[in-house]
Amino acid sequence: MDVCFSLRSEAVGAMRAALVSAESLQLTLKTELSQEEQALTHTDSSPKEEHKAGNEDLKEMLESNKESLKLEAMKRIVGLIAKGKNASELFPAVVKNVASKNIELKKLVYVYLVRYAEEQQDLALLSISTFQRALKDPNQFIRASALRVLSSIRVPIIVPIMMLAIKEAAADLSPYVRKTAAHAIQKLFSLDPDQKEQLIEVIEKLLKDKSTLVAGSVVMAFEEVCPDRIDLIHKNYRKLCNLLVDVEEWGQVVIISMLTRYARTQFISPWQEDAMFDENNEKAFYDSDSEEKQGHMESKPYIMDPDHRLLLRNTKPLLQSRNTAVVMSVAQLYWHLAPKHEVSIVTKSLVRLLRSHREVQYVVLQNIATMSIQRKGMFEPFMKSFYVRSTDATHIKTLKLEILTNLANEANISTILREFQTYVKSQDKAFAAATIQAIGRCATNISEVTDTCLNGLVLLLSNRDETVVAESVVVIKKLLQTQPSEHSEIIKHMAKIFDNITVAMARASILWLMGEYCERVPKIAPDVLRKMAKTFTAEEDIVKLQIVNLAAKLYLTNSKQTKLLTQYILNLGKYDQNYDIRDRTRFIRQLIVPSEKSGSLNKYARRILLASKPAPVLESAFKDRDRYQLGTLSHSLNTKVGGYQELSDWPVVAPDPCVRNVEVVEPVRTLSSSHTFSYSGSESEEESSEESEKTSSDSGKSSSESEESSSESESEQKKKKKTKKAPQKKNKPTVADRYSEIPPVCQTLKASFFFSEYLLSRCHLFLSFSGCPLFFVCLLHHMTGKGLSAKYHFPRQPCLYQPSMVAVQVTLTNSSDHSLEEIHIGGRNPASLNIHCFNTIELLEPEASVTVSMGIDFSDSTQAANFQLCTKEDQFNVSIQPAVGELLMPSTMTEPDFCKEQSKLLGMNETSATITMATANTSSQTIRKQVLSVANVGVVSSSQNDFHRFAGRTVSSGALVLVSLELKDSTALLTINTEKSVVASMLLRDLKQALTQA
Repeated sequence: MDVCFSLRSEAVGAMRAALVSAESLQLTLKTELSQEEQALTHTDSSPKEEHKAGNEDLKEMLESNKESLKLEAMKRIVGLIAKGKNASELFPAVVKNVASKNIELKKLVYVYLVRYAEEQQDLALLSISTFQRALKDPNQFIRASALRVLSSIRVPIIVPIMMLAIKEAAADLSPYVRKTAAHAIQKLFSLDPDQKEQLIEVIEKLLKDKSTLVAGSVVMAFEEVCPDRIDLIHKNYRKLCNLLVDVEEWGQVVIISMLTRYARTQFISPWQEDAMFDENNEKAFYDSDSEEKQGHMESKPYIMDPDHRLLLRNTKPLLQSRNTAVVMSVAQLYWHLAPKHEVSIVTKSLVRLLRSHREVQYVVLQNIATMSIQRKGMFEPFMKSFYVRSTDATHIKTLKLEILTNLANEANISTILREFQTYVKSQDKAFAAATIQAIGRCATNISEVTDTCLNGLVLLLSNRDETVVAESVVVIKKLLQTQPSEHSEIIKHMAKIFDNITVAMARASILWLMGEYCERVPKIAPDVLRKMAKTFTAEEDIVKLQIVNLAAKLYLTNSKQTKLLTQYILNLGKYDQNYDIRDRTRFIRQLIVPSEKSGSLNKYARRILLASKPAPVLESAFKDRDRYQLGTLSHSLNTKVGGYQELSDWPVVAPDPCVRNVEVVEPVRTLSSSHTFSYSGSESEEESSEESEKTSSDSGKSSSESEESSSESESEQKKKKKTKKAPQKKNKPTVADRYSEIPPVCQTLKASFFFSEYLLSRCHLFLSFSGCPLFFVCLLHHMTGKGLSAKYHFPRQPCLYQPSMVAVQVTLTNSSDHSLEEIHIGGRNPASLNIHCFNTIELLEPEASVTVSMGIDFSDSTQAANFQLCTKEDQFNVSIQPAVGELLMPSTMTEPDFCKEQSKLLGMNETSATITMATANTSSQTIRKQVLSVANVGVVSSSQNDFHRFAGRTVSSGALVLVSLELKDSTALLTINTEKSVVASMLLRDLKQALTQA
């Protein structure tokens, strides 16, 4: 019997495989045949049509009944995504397979959904109940993938669901799921920052996790959500230090960065002048010092904290990491935390990184350049590593040049200058110019080689390359300002070659030198001015300004020879096209030429124009970059960027180190469920209890995992069990009871979201939340639209496309018996409003519906937005007109702030009316409900029962709109304060109608 059964099973399996292969072969042949027919009939078909045909093939495979075809289709789709191609139009076909029982297929579907869930939010929401069930799946990868997809749907309405899922996942037995929960924390925080306190509780719990898989992710969540909560790190500091070596590489980068900031707040500076160190002073941490050693250490003025030494010791091995970011992180940690004599251990590792890619070299060289300014001795032994190669990129060459200049001293300057002589001859003109600037810096910093550098630069003035000559002139000009009396011959030489120089900056520099030191070259300067008078109109603006300055200075020092030349130049400048030159000319004329208008200013002309100028200081571009933490984007860009956290100064007195002491508790086995609630109201309490018992028994089998993830003591668990026993068995909690603490959606999320009948029937949670009714307006009737119908509503959410736009959701339905293709927004009136269109819907099957999002900037008016709704064959004129209340967004405000802002909007900015309230509308809850149904405003808490206040801003311009209602028996005074008088009158009318009708 067993043999027969086995043979029969093998035969059935073979038949199934043959059927699948035959169907696959038939589909392949069918596809190839259709492609050949298209090639014969449409030889000039476009790539877009071919791509479309390929997508149709994938859709057909996804709708097949065979799991193998679906799996093959998903592999191809994920492959398209990996190549960077757009596969978003397959979303409806893919999302149908989200509930598949095939684990491999479900994994691929989740990978796809993570990529497109944010773009196709409406369709993704339809599968939310499936994700909730997947959070209870026995497979850890399915649970993690479901949480990843759920956190990728950027819709505020599901924030409570995401929060509950994250809390459950944080207690999961699988460290992979807990890691995913840490990633989801950051997504939820960016979606709704109001959840910060609850997320901090989850972070605090995950920080206690002993798994190296979780450590990096939870620290990243800590850095995003609450980087200032250093108190959460105290108890976990030593654990993180010890786990650091085993954490994955990018987690190491995050943890090292966080611990660097932590150490600067908890330990005193090791950079004290009288500090003395012992390489083995960490032995105090293990209480193994001898009495002699202890007595010796007590005599020292500084002893490093054992926890400080623990961090340095545990990060040192990571200098050998294969990941350049990890090495760079350890280097910056040592730079900011280690004693000065220990920092040099990072130099060899940093030099090793220079063998990597150019991008890595660039960042590493920037950090080395900053280090080399303060501590030259660190990198001096590796000076040859910074010699420039011809294959280096220009920005790499420039950074190496910067480092060599920083390392220059009396001992090695001759070697460095020999290198610079080679670099000047480079074909890279920008690099040659940078080399000349470096020579100037060396000449300034090292007085012994100043004359040598100056003579070398003068020789470069005869170079054939204009860029080299121009840069040499600029550098010589700066050097001559330090000792002009000794180098008058150089100024004469520059005057002789002046006619051969064409670069404007170089010509301007020579003219400035002539004017500044005209008394030292009394015969040459007037002749130069004579030549400049001839070519004045043809010169660049920067040269013209220096000609005017030269004329003015010569007028004051050698008026006899240059008076007429000066007047001629001033007359030319008076009518120049550049207003800067005209203004300079007028000012100079009034300053140097005595007249009645100039008054007493002429007396101070020599003191103004011929005043001695301080010599320029040639400094490194990296001199002040140490104000930013090394390795950060702010340091790389030399400017503070968003998200940068300042590195605090060392404390004068170290905080109490006892805060880092942790009591050692033996691990206790705990039976924690890795599953989440089912949000469907159809499940009974008995089923939930059976499921929890099953989970407990399953979790008992994997005791080793529970031991690792457990961080609670036995006494704490007993307390928890006592508090959870009785009430749950007596009363069956309903869905409303479970979520009674969650406030209504109208107050917290400020909007309600459109869900299909399928989602509303499956997810009772949203029914309990729904406090604001949805109003749908017909955009296009199916009779007018030839089978295409459309309706729209305002979801009262911030628009994803532009902050000034109002979000609109349009539901398109195909009521015809044939498919509709290429549904899109067509022509618009040129004077129409700014509209962000939805993406073209390539195909809409009969009886199918799809919801798309739009954005419209109504400019704070109820003017209708007119446009065409088009299909492949037809165009239909439609319009969307908002109620005035939909042009607002809620504003959070306290009662004193409300009164303060209201006092600023009086007079013409105030509109009021006395209304007779309907009896049913006198309660506070009803008044808020009626006002919120009319206008998208926020509720302002009031200390008076007869006062109700609401605040909002217009979406387009952000103008403040304040609504107040003062109850007086059966009447009420309704007041609206805003600069938008039209908005105020229309809003007053709508609110009056809502409050007076029951």
